[in-house]
Amino acid sequence: MSGSATTPATAPAALKRESPWRRNVAEFMSSRTAVFGLIVAVLLILAALLAPWITPQNPYDLNQLDVLDARLPPGTENGLATFKYWLGTDGQGRDLYSSILYGLRISLMVGVGSAVIAGLVGTLLGLIAAYAGGRVDALIMRVVDLILSFPSILVAMMILAYLGKGVGNVVLTLVLLEWAYYARTARGQALVERRREYVEAARCLDIPNWRIVLRHILPNCLPPLIVIGTLQIARAITLEATLSFLGLGVPVTEPSLGLLISNGYQTMLSGQYWISFYPGIALLVTLVAINLVGDRLRDVLNPRTHK
Repeated sequence: MSGSATTPATAPAALKRESPWRRNVAEFMSSRTAVFGLIVAVLLILAALLAPWITPQNPYDLNQLDVLDARLPPGTENGLATFKYWLGTDGQGRDLYSSILYGLRISLMVGVGSAVIAGLVGTLLGLIAAYAGGRVDALIMRVVDLILSFPSILVAMMILAYLGKGVGNVVLTLVLLEWAYYARTARGQALVERRREYVEAARCLDIPNWRIVLRHILPNCLPPLIVIGTLQIARAITLEATLSFLGLGVPVTEPSLGLLISNGYQTMLSGQYWISFYPGIALLVTLVAINLVGDRLRDVLNPRTHK
């Protein structure tokens, strides 16, 4: 009697513990490196968003700059120890700590913005290719194969050489290069899902195709797309930093971390290492944090790990 009485009470709790959302969160949080990466990524995002309030100056307001403070070593001013420029200044007298946080805003904006837009475009085209089939599928996938067959950095350099510098142009270029990854993944997942019994049942009920795709197929395609999106943010930030370092990315009025590195690399051998070193460290920490989160998401959302 006691065993039969407790079974109904414990069954809902067991089902609740086995829910995919709770299981995935628990698995993600079980990795210390992933949690560390997530904490660092959140702190970097908050620092970038709050840059106007947590930095001593706007490094791009000419009224706040003093050319006499150019190339000051970290923690010094007029030869005296101070915390005013605790990371030093660059060649224009800009506080390097302020420049890094403002540059981080540009890098994250470009990375997240391009990844989100490319994800929307690529997922839509991938679902259309999988569900339409035939010539539509063949056309979309040939374009995908064409994009993925060329080195991204070379294509980006050619596009930006034509479009010119600018945050918007960089985002557009990265979207043109990234959407193919989402399209290929979304198409592969959708081809698997469209053969499921629940999709066939929905068709028998005369449910519109667009509703089947959005309500039934798309949700089951999201896990791998989320993983790709996270890793593509890091990839986009890396590409943007490379392009800006080469002088083809963002303008000097809106410098990212890559451009900050470029501004000081020529003076590193003369002893003024901090102008490029600290932006480089900020870029490295950002990429490592995002990749730690993305790698753990890939393991957690892999269906093979739950079989």
